[in-house]
Amino acid sequence: MHTILLIWTYSEHYNTPSRLVVLIREICNAIIKACCGKINGEEMFAFIKGDEIPEAHNKLSLCIDVCYKFKDAYFDYKAQSKNQWKITTNALFVRLDSFLERCQDIMHFILTIKQFKQIQKIEIGNTKGKTLTASVIAILEEFTKSMDEFMEVKYDIMDIEKR
Repeated sequence: MHTILLIWTYSEHYNTPSRLVVLIREICNAIIKACCGKINGEEMFAFIKGDEIPEAHNKLSLCIDVCYKFKDAYFDYKAQSKNQWKITTNALFVRLDSFLERCQDIMHFILTIKQFKQIQKIEIGNTKGKTLTASVIAILEEFTKSMDEFMEVKYDIMDIEKR
């Protein structure tokens, strides 16, 4: 971002809002491409099926963190430009925000799976414990069946080019 601020400050030809928009969008595209290189739909599903949920969570968290740090850096340098960068954030980050939203949906899905995996170890005591434990197991089995059906879909949930 510092280089972009220097270009904005000293360039005769590249210090226009339209060129800044193109530059930031290209950087966003590069970030998305790098994140998709780290995570993809098949890999996420393989982690989930293989009970490697922490690995999927870590990779997805890293990608989300990188995207947010880039946006934070942009706003920091926008302030340093003495607010000369008068561009709506929608014009800059529409694709990155869409990608982030998809990543957060997948993160929510992964965390839900993680919580349901913990249900396998639950045994409820008391007089109705056997009945309640059977109900919990039935819910877990229904969730597992639904999750397996969902994972049979053969499309890449991280493929932003198709959307």
